[in-house]
Amino acid sequence: MPRWKALPDELDPQIREFTSQLRRLVDRSGLSVASVADRTGYSKTSWERYLNGRLLAPKGAIVALAEVTGTNPVHLTTMWELAERAWSRSEMRHDMTMEAIRISQARAALSELAGPSSGGGGRAHGGGPRTGVAGPAGVSPSVPPQPTATDVRDASGSGNSWGVAHPDAGYPGAYGPGAPAAGGYGPPPVEPSGPGGGSGRPAGKRRTAMFLVGALGALVVVAAGLYVTETQGDKKEARPSPSPAVTKEAQLPPGVKCSGKSCAGKDAEVMGCSGDLVTTAGSAVVGAATVEVRYSEVCAAAWGRVTQATQGDTVEISSGASQETDSVDAPGDTVAYTMMVPVASATEAKACAVLAATGEKGCTD
Repeated sequence: MPRWKALPDELDPQIREFTSQLRRLVDRSGLSVASVADRTGYSKTSWERYLNGRLLAPKGAIVALAEVTGTNPVHLTTMWELAERAWSRSEMRHDMTMEAIRISQARAALSELAGPSSGGGGRAHGGGPRTGVAGPAGVSPSVPPQPTATDVRDASGSGNSWGVAHPDAGYPGAYGPGAPAAGGYGPPPVEPSGPGGGSGRPAGKRRTAMFLVGALGALVVVAAGLYVTETQGDKKEARPSPSPAVTKEAQLPPGVKCSGKSCAGKDAEVMGCSGDLVTTAGSAVVGAATVEVRYSEVCAAAWGRVTQATQGDTVEISSGASQETDSVDAPGDTVAYTMMVPVASATEAKACAVLAATGEKGCTD
């Protein structure tokens, strides 16, 4: 049975070549994946992902692997940089594809909400509604018809309050066949003189009545406009809320148990801050040992690590007033980790190592 699984077919050629090189280094060293994880400080699960092309190894892991296998780190990091660029391009294409899908889904949802609305209304007083100019979003508001002379007379209980002759008298009324198309009101007829030679209804009353009717018509139009506006507002309020991916507050990934100050003095592996969530923010060589600043952006914390060390060597991490220390205690151990200190960024932390045999001390920049 072959040791390695076949790499995914869709893997970028640069990433495929880089992953294959990592496999060759591990094969030549004769180490198992578990041994590589133990000596580099990265978990076995992480190395399985790196070596199977499912995740791009961080630069710190590559440097650690080069040290473990006795490989020149310069050539290996050059290949890593090319693979990292290819990985970034692949992620960008994926993000653009997902963005296009979300935009298409949003347009489809908005198209369904903005479908054609059926207008119209019942007939009032024998006259159908008249269609006005196009309103918001292309909706044509329906304007109710103006009241007829008969309606006003019936409502007031008095005679012809408009001061015009009854349609039966031979004059075409406001809504009769001879009504003008623009306003719907014809000129008031000249009433015949009475038996006593006096005129009919005074002109002042006719003007007052016409003013009241015009004001009533304007109120009706305003009310219709408000109704249409409120209807459109209800439709806008009924639209779905934005995608949860945009408004949802950031939460810690599964398995991560702390962030920032809550990580102070705690073990990175126990709190879920190590593995794929960690990067090497800085490193320095002290004798035969290497001291590193390990940083987790998700946990907003850093810790120190020393590798290739001997019994008695110590490692220290500091950030402001926070400081943690650890040492290599057991014979044969070569790696030691400190507890975490909270940091706002990777540049805030500084790691130092002190060699027990010579007293030499070295720190990261």
